[in-house]
Amino acid sequence: MRIISFCADGIREAAKEGFYEWVLDQDADFICIQNLKAQEYDLQADTFWPQGYNPYFFDAVEKDSNGVAIYCKEMPKAIMTGLGFVDYDMEGRYIQADFQEISIGCLLAPSAYKADDAAKAHKKQFFELFQNHLNKVRNKRREFVICGNWNMTHSQADIQDIQLNRDMSGALPEEQQWMDQLFHELGYADAFREINTDSDEFTWWPDGDRSKNGWRTDHQIVSEGLRPVIEYGAIYKNQTFSSHAPLIMDYDYEMQS
Repeated sequence: MRIISFCADGIREAAKEGFYEWVLDQDADFICIQNLKAQEYDLQADTFWPQGYNPYFFDAVEKDSNGVAIYCKEMPKAIMTGLGFVDYDMEGRYIQADFQEISIGCLLAPSAYKADDAAKAHKKQFFELFQNHLNKVRNKRREFVICGNWNMTHSQADIQDIQLNRDMSGALPEEQQWMDQLFHELGYADAFREINTDSDEFTWWPDGDRSKNGWRTDHQIVSEGLRPVIEYGAIYKNQTFSSHAPLIMDYDYEMQS
C-alpha cells in the first residue's frame, strides 16, 4: 500500500507545476492533498479527476482557503468530513476514507507560524480536541493512517535552524511535548521516522529557499498495529510543486475487500 501526502499551497498552482503528472506516475493507492485553496466546484477540469481514482473533497466555508482532498484507488465504504469540531470543520481541515479494517485520514492542522496570540490559541485548542479524538479512536478495531501537514515538528532534528525558529509555533517545547504524548502514551507512530532518523530530512521551507530553514511538518502518523508493516519512506525533492515536498510511504499491508 502506497500513500502520498502533499500540502499544495493551492492545488491549481501545484497542478501548473506538474504535480498531477508526477503523482500519477507513482502508482499510489491513496493521494492525500491539503491546502487546496479552491472549492470542489472550481476543480472540474479532467486534471483534478484522474482516471483510476475516486476523488473526495472537503471545502472550507471561506472561499479559496484551506480545503483537503483524498484520492482513493478503491471505493471506500464511507467518507467522513470533519472531526466534529464545529469551528474547525468550517475551515475544511479533515477528510477520512473508511475501509473494512483501515481508515486513511487527510489533515491540515491550523498554522500559527509568525502569527498573533489569537492564532496560537486557535491552534492550541485544535490540538487539545484532536488529542481527545485520537485517544478515542485508538480503541476501535481498525487501523489508522493520518496524513498531512500537522504544522508541528516532533524534535529539534526536524528543524534545520533551531536557533532561528526556537520561539516559532510549530517548534515550541509544548508542541513537541504534545507529539511525545501522541507517540509514547497513545501508541501512535511517525511512519517516516520509523525507518529514517536522518537529521536533514525536511518537507517545508517557509521562505521558499530549500537550502535553508527547512522544517519537517508533514507526517503520516499511524496506529500501533501498522508500525511493523512500514516498508519505505521518502521525501520527494527533485521537483518543486509548492513550499512543501510530497511525502511517500509504502506499507506491507493488503487492503481487505
